[in-house]
Amino acid sequence: MLLTMTTTHRPATDLGFLLHKHPGRAQSFPAPSGTAHVFYPRADEAACTAALLLEVDPVGLVRGRASSLTQYVNDRPYVAGSLLAVALGSVFRTAMNGRCDARPELAATAIPLRVEVPALGSPDAALPAALFEPLGWAVDSTAVPLDPAEPSWGDSRYVTLVLTGELRLADALKQLYVLLPVLDGSKHYWIDQDEVDKLLRAGEGWLAAHPERELITRRYLGRSRPLARSALERLAEADDVPEEALDNALDGPVAAPPSLAGQRRAAVLAALKGSGARRVLDLGCGEGALLRDLVREPSFTEVLGVDVSSRALAVAERRLHLDTLSDRARERIALRQSSLTYADAELAGYDAAVLMEVVEHLEEDRLPALEQAVFEAARPGAVVVTTPNSEYNVLFESLAPNAFRHPDHRFEWTRAQFREWAGGVGSRYGYAIVHLPVGPEDPALGSPTQLAVFTRKQEA
Repeated sequence: MLLTMTTTHRPATDLGFLLHKHPGRAQSFPAPSGTAHVFYPRADEAACTAALLLEVDPVGLVRGRASSLTQYVNDRPYVAGSLLAVALGSVFRTAMNGRCDARPELAATAIPLRVEVPALGSPDAALPAALFEPLGWAVDSTAVPLDPAEPSWGDSRYVTLVLTGELRLADALKQLYVLLPVLDGSKHYWIDQDEVDKLLRAGEGWLAAHPERELITRRYLGRSRPLARSALERLAEADDVPEEALDNALDGPVAAPPSLAGQRRAAVLAALKGSGARRVLDLGCGEGALLRDLVREPSFTEVLGVDVSSRALAVAERRLHLDTLSDRARERIALRQSSLTYADAELAGYDAAVLMEVVEHLEEDRLPALEQAVFEAARPGAVVVTTPNSEYNVLFESLAPNAFRHPDHRFEWTRAQFREWAGGVGSRYGYAIVHLPVGPEDPALGSPTQLAVFTRKQEA
């Protein structure tokens, strides 16, 4: 199995830094299914192509503990995408995580990419476009004939896939890692709860908003209904998947309660309306889940979404359809790139601000900077803060012991820790605090989400 990645970013040989594989050497690595070879057919300033060639050991593969292949069955027609994805994740793991100490700015930059897979299983030649086009790729998928000499035999279940686009290399690798086995619809090893964690890690930032997320989840998880539901519940929690997606992912209807993400947004809106706010800041707005609800509420005359990530703001702009809003509606909503740990004069003077599931993404030693920027420099009339309640985590069956709910969380507070932090902020900056539960309450462990409303005291 062969996959090539080409860039014309100049100097193109920087691709070697991003992949952590030197363009001047051919290298071989042990892979779970055999041997993976990395080499560069072309490496110059104008263009650089990295090739991953997987040499499968069928005998060793079926003898592996986790193998789901029947003894002596040829693996290639059934799970080629799965084998290639595992090799991709194994050989380019550091690149997939977005790390490049030699060129950190390049690792964070979208570069032109061309990905080619000469032969890849797909039940439908149109499926690759449905999977990759929503992610910004231009897709050329050509069915491979059963026999070029016998056109009457028709096409095989394989396609030649060519993807072109401009993406961060880490994002491209994560998408390939998930979607190659999705195209095959099968894997070469047993699928268990660990696969849910892998899917959510690799799908962070793009899977929840994908129009085919249910299909992707089902096929990636081997059409396991319990695992698909577990994955979609966690997507709803972390990435704002509409709760009806949980039903659509299954073969039959299943009654699903409102998602925690939906309950959290409703609680934040109620707190904002209760404060009487008209001009609202959504700090750390991400891809715009809350912004959509804020814009729909007519009592908010001005809404500003703020995030440090330009990519997240671009997604939010698409989600909000800012380019098609009426002039009157467009005047009520704006987006701004800014860091929440530095004072920004443009954020001062608002009636209320929201930090919804934001503080836990910061290192704890950066919280004083956040406090000063929000409660001292911006100093809105009210601040609504939500954060996970770590005590509740033991009730999430799919969450490993002592694990955080999201891979980017730096900490998760107990109820006592959150109250201690909030009390200190209120005392230092002159805010009264009210604590509210969000989500189903457990008598001993509390609610899954903690919410605090900070109201600025009248200054003497």
